[in-house]
Amino acid sequence: MACKPGQAPPTEPNGAGAASTASTASADPHSFGRPDQVRVQHIGLDWTVSFEDQRLVGVATLWVERTDPSASLWLDTRDLAIEAVKTGVMAAPPGGTVPHLADASGITWTDTTWSLGTRDPILGQALEIPLAAEANVVRIEYATQPGATGLQWLGPEQTAEGTDPFLYSQSQAIHARSWIPCQDSPGVRVTYDARVQVPQTEGAEDRVALMSASRRTDPGDAAGQFRFEMPQPIPAYLIALAVGRLEFEALGDRSGVWAEPSVRAKAAHEFADVERMMTVAESLYGPYRWERYDVLVLPPAFPFGGMENPRLTFATPTILAGDRSLVSLIAHELAHSWSGNLVTNTTWEDLWLNEGFTVYIERRIVEELFGEPQAQMEAMLGRQDLEEELGRLEFPGDARLHVDLEGRDPDEGLSDVAYEKGALFLRELEESYGRDVFDPFVRAWFDQHAFTSVDSEQFEAFLDRELVKVASPLPERTAARPKDWIHTEGVPQGAPQPTSDAMDRVDAALQSVLTGKVPIAKMSTDGWTPHQWLHMLRQLPGKVSAKDLAAFDETFSLTASGNYEILAQWLEVGVGEGYAAVDERLERFLLTVGRRKFLMPLYEALLAAGRKADADRIYAKARAGYHPITQHSLDGLLGYGT
Repeated sequence: MACKPGQAPPTEPNGAGAASTASTASADPHSFGRPDQVRVQHIGLDWTVSFEDQRLVGVATLWVERTDPSASLWLDTRDLAIEAVKTGVMAAPPGGTVPHLADASGITWTDTTWSLGTRDPILGQALEIPLAAEANVVRIEYATQPGATGLQWLGPEQTAEGTDPFLYSQSQAIHARSWIPCQDSPGVRVTYDARVQVPQTEGAEDRVALMSASRRTDPGDAAGQFRFEMPQPIPAYLIALAVGRLEFEALGDRSGVWAEPSVRAKAAHEFADVERMMTVAESLYGPYRWERYDVLVLPPAFPFGGMENPRLTFATPTILAGDRSLVSLIAHELAHSWSGNLVTNTTWEDLWLNEGFTVYIERRIVEELFGEPQAQMEAMLGRQDLEEELGRLEFPGDARLHVDLEGRDPDEGLSDVAYEKGALFLRELEESYGRDVFDPFVRAWFDQHAFTSVDSEQFEAFLDRELVKVASPLPERTAARPKDWIHTEGVPQGAPQPTSDAMDRVDAALQSVLTGKVPIAKMSTDGWTPHQWLHMLRQLPGKVSAKDLAAFDETFSLTASGNYEILAQWLEVGVGEGYAAVDERLERFLLTVGRRKFLMPLYEALLAAGRKADADRIYAKARAGYHPITQHSLDGLLGYGT
């Protein structure tokens, strides 16, 4: 059981004294920070990257605002090697501008006491730093550990080029604390700047450092030195870093793609619609406020489809299908520029305020660019995902939008409920009040809460004030019912049910095969999109024999598919139905792809098929190449190490 933040944990004194036991309850069950007493406002980061030691070594300089002049600064950490802590005083920057690392050069530093709390298996360790009377700046000299959960160090063999190592971060939900001492809560927003030194060794002159910030250059920068600035306040989980051999290609005046050299051209072709996506989103929800939108295509070990780091989305290479058929993921990450990045859930218990809004916006972008039929197909698949998720939840309370995660890892709250039930709630509001009313309501939500963090209670109050009390539902439409959606398990009766003529044609074609009217080789699939193939594959389990699967495979080359969404679904069907011809491709897939969305169902399928020995054998070979977040999930599923 996690130690409840806000309670003073047992401490391990360092420096000249021990931690205070004073306590103020935190509103975030996953943070030891006490921002109501002392709040971090800006973080200056100065690192040297060591691929040899798999560590970041350097300094974090924190500018703080003190509400309680007698309170200590409380930070979140996880397995950081802290060498020294100093405090100082600095006058506020002129004109309300944010501070920078350069401003710290004139500070007189004083050594101070500091204490680390006992390590909690979920939250890490609380770091308490007592502050002298006038101190408003804290300098922490530290290094990360090779096993930091928010960093993954890849060997050359794990990259597309196979020649250079690679580093990237993944901080959501509470992994920023494993590489930055910070108040690691989405309710605490900071500006930041950074200086990253990438050692220049023979053959490494073209390694690039990137962050979720604007890149700044100066003629005086040393070789291998990269500087960054994020002037808009963001939560710590959106601070991001990547280092590797990367190249850039512009997509438009304010967008582009970063990727390994052999991947760059393919990625640029795939993401050609990014500027159009930005224009559509702005027309609906207001200006894009982050200056640039670039996409970094990571090596295959990345555990998620994408990560919405401001200015620099991290994306999986599994969406590079060659035909732009999977770019709705980019629409999703772009949508986060409004929902999640601009307006953020205060705690992970209200993740739906990030993800439900984002799925809804994503589908509006898709509808505008690619047509309503595609948006409807994606909504149908999303509803299928939601129903499947609701059927396997371990905790019934997780079927609510506002979930209770106290004492639990917030990664456990990452489910299709927040995404799809949240989007369905917003779709019901749209259908009830009409887009002419609902679209301005959503834009007002973003405009009035820009660069802040919010909770469900605030949304309910805003909904009541800005929609319910000023607009009437359309004829025969239900009024807003936030309590049923946010605080009740499952999907309320009468919720929208997406339909699609294109999916109906899939059902009809498959039914003609299953009833023997048409042989598999003659099945009509002309013009099918990946969404239609996914829908068809989801209908197969329990309805076809291994012989029929072989016929599907021979006719449609499913095992050889280059579309990872289709391939993963097909492999899952093959394992479940005992079609041994997929086994070789399955093992290769599990050894080379790190996306958690694909891995969990495939390993679960092996277990359900009574093939735990195969799952264990493959996992033993693959585990080292998976991200720590993926390892944690699969360790629990497979009982690894027990």
